[in-house]
Parts: sequence; C-alpha cells; structure tokens
Amino acid sequence: MTHEVVEKNISLMSVLIIIVISIGGLVEIVPLMAGQEATVPHEGITPYSALDLAGRDIYVREGCYACHSQQVRPFRSETERYGHYSVAGESVYDRPFQFGSKRTGPDLARVGGRYSDEWQRVHLINPRDVVPDSNMPGYPWLRDRMVDGELITRKLRALQTLGDPYSDEEIAAASAAVEGRTELDALVSYLQSRGTVFRHRK
Repeated sequence: MTHEVVEKNISLMSVLIIIVISIGGLVEIVPLMAGQEATVPHEGITPYSALDLAGRDIYVREGCYACHSQQVRPFRSETERYGHYSVAGESVYDRPFQFGSKRTGPDLARVGGRYSDEWQRVHLINPRDVVPDSNMPGYPWLRDRMVDGELITRKLRALQTLGDPYSDEEIAAASAAVEGRTELDALVSYLQSRGTVFRHRK
C-alpha cells in the first residue's frame, strides 16, 4: 500500500487514523487504569469536604484552570518555587483533574496556607489591591452568591456512587455544612486546601 493510495482514499485514511488514535489512547490510558499510583490516594489525601467540593466546582466554573495549573513538575526550578512535585495519588478525587499546562498565573497545587483567608478574599474580589501589577480579573459576585446545599448533597451522593469514600452521614450533613456560606467562602476554602499534605516536604 503506497502513500498515494492512502492520501487519495478518504475512507481508508479515516479508518487508519482511528486505528492509530485507538492504539495511542490504549497505550496512554490502560497503564493508568491498571496502576495503583493513579488510583490509590496518596498518604494524607482525603475526599473533598462539602465546602471544598463547592469551591472546586466554582474554580472550574469560573475557568481558573485556564490560567493556573495545579501540577508542579519534577524540576528544581519548579520545586524550589512551588514545593514538592505533584504525584498522581493526590488527584484521585479530582473529576476533572486540574493539572493544566498554561500558567498565565502561578501554579496553585501548593497554594494552601501560603496566604491568609483574608488575603485570598481581597485577591479574588480585586487582585490589584494586593498585587498591583496583576492582570487577573476580579470575582466580586462570589461574595453575594450562596452555596447551594441541595446541589452539593446530590454531588456527594454521585461521587459516592463513583467510589469516593463518603459515608451516608457525611452526605446527610453536607447541606448543613455549607449553610450560610458564600461562593467566595467556598473558593477560599478550596484554595486553602491545595497541597497542604506536602507543605513540609521538599
């Protein structure tokens, strides 16, 4: 079969492209599914609390991942700036994971505890109040929107079905755990939980 025959026959080319993509996908995906490294939580990693889960969903909804990765690569330049490199077991409960590849802003995999809650609130409402040359947009509406307890309860129940180890008691208490909390509270809580297990590791 010559190259010309493939290029001139769109049906044949389509079939061959599908075969190549399928083989490539299997080579990439099957080892991850079979290996415990990507399916077993790293020591100290637990499922998201109700408030942190709400914050993670807000993080995804507002597109924060478009400018902030959550994946410290195993290079000295990165570990010196951000901390311990990322490992697969710390993202077991992320759906979708927040690795990312673009860093308009800094990586947030280890941001938990680096700044106070108040700093995070001010930064999210108007970033230039704490970082004058920041090009990050503000998210002032988050302080006026309340977390939906019923929605979080449904999400926890769905995650339990997918295998996350939430107890029935935790699910039943989820709505009360987020009652009276704003979306800003939830996002700050999520950010403050990032990478704290690795805070003291180098």
